[in-house]
Amino acid sequence: MKKLMYTLLTGLMAVVLAACGGNEESKETKTDDQAETAVNDQKEQQKQMEEMQKKLEEQQVDEEKTVAVVNDEEILGKDYNIVLASTQGLIQQMGQDPTSKEGAEQVKNQTIDSLVGQTLLLQEADKKSYKASEEEINKQLDQIKKQFKTEKEFEDFLKTTGLDMKTLETQIADGIKLQQYVEKEVPGGKVTDEEIQKTYDQFAEQGKSAGQEVPKLEDMKPQIEQSLQQQKQQEVLAQQVEELKKNAKIEIKI
Repeated sequence: MKKLMYTLLTGLMAVVLAACGGNEESKETKTDDQAETAVNDQKEQQKQMEEMQKKLEEQQVDEEKTVAVVNDEEILGKDYNIVLASTQGLIQQMGQDPTSKEGAEQVKNQTIDSLVGQTLLLQEADKKSYKASEEEINKQLDQIKKQFKTEKEFEDFLKTTGLDMKTLETQIADGIKLQQYVEKEVPGGKVTDEEIQKTYDQFAEQGKSAGQEVPKLEDMKPQIEQSLQQQKQQEVLAQQVEELKKNAKIEIKI
């Protein structure tokens, strides 16, 4: 509503300024036309958003449908739909249409690939006896709840995302186990001063091109080093997943 009112007011001011010196009837006519155009534009945008949301929801699968089997462990539709929403968002951020024929296929493949990789890593974490304590789960759950003003807002969030408390707690536990596994089993790799300098130079060049003030290297060095370590860790993790796939029994059901 605020956005609509702002659009209307901006349009009205523009019309008034352009019509200075004209008669009163002309001002009123142009003002009405501008307001009507703004309202129609808003309605059209809302319609497009609703149509896109409907297309995105059509990509979901039945919650109880088996979408894949990894080493005899079933991955169900409810897990698929959760990751699907994230994948759709990433595709949109890249400026692509996740509802086009090519986009929909890309979304499905990336969603399945992500679920398979996650399942393989969790299976490895279980083999090595990594576990999430009840205290750790509750701590993260409390942090999530703090993002909402009321308990009702939190419950509405669960309904909107198709989650229930049990599923959310399971996801939190899985996330904790994966974090434990990555910290202990996946080396971050050493970051050299040359790599830090190269990354800083690229950042500085982009900043200067945009007319922005660039912080000194010593101020950014810890942040750059951490970012590069995480990047290397992700690369190693991806390699581990590919190795695990070689010896895994994987069946894709969709």
